[in-house]
Amino acid sequence: MTQDMERISAILQDLYAKDPLLGRAFASGLGTEAMAENFGGDAMGKAPAQPQKAVHDYAVTTARFLTQDGGPSIAVVSLDGYDTHANQGAVNGQLANHLKVLDDVVDGLHEGLGPTWSDTVVIAVTEFGRTARINGTAGTDHGTASTMILAGGALKRGGIVGDWPTLSDASLFENRDLAPTLDVRQVFKGILQEHMGIERRALEQSVFPDSASARVLEGLVA
Repeated sequence: MTQDMERISAILQDLYAKDPLLGRAFASGLGTEAMAENFGGDAMGKAPAQPQKAVHDYAVTTARFLTQDGGPSIAVVSLDGYDTHANQGAVNGQLANHLKVLDDVVDGLHEGLGPTWSDTVVIAVTEFGRTARINGTAGTDHGTASTMILAGGALKRGGIVGDWPTLSDASLFENRDLAPTLDVRQVFKGILQEHMGIERRALEQSVFPDSASARVLEGLVA
């Protein structure tokens, strides 16, 4: 932490000292940041835009951070560069290259967690969907539905979760996009309820406010 950041942190600590909510939250955040720095990580959860070996090592460090006494139970890692629209390719295109990075991250988490992998759930999710048809530059554009990838030893073994609408012309949404068949909140709710023990009431009112219509997807966790 730089001297300027240390000064700002000290000011905020004084500011929040008597606040029962913000005071505890800020102190917890500082503790998490210090632990992350001790393990060579980034408390903001930003994976380095470096060669794949560095990304893998970063994931290993993140995993070991999670397994420490007093460490967090949940980590978020942001992977950038997936918003491609041209030359996405297949085996060697832009998309394949980025998916290799995702693979390295999951592999690093698996390695770093060790035995704790059997009690872990990893969710890979994007914030936007894709068109089903290729555009004029050998890529795809923003669409409606997308895909989530679930991994981890705590999951039940299985294949596709939910209904696969297929890519047939008759099944496309608005004759353009992969059709949505599942609300992403349903999956998160299912994991948070069955794996983290969060009550459904809290999921529908606090975690995902006003989300009773997105029913919990049960049966994901072993």
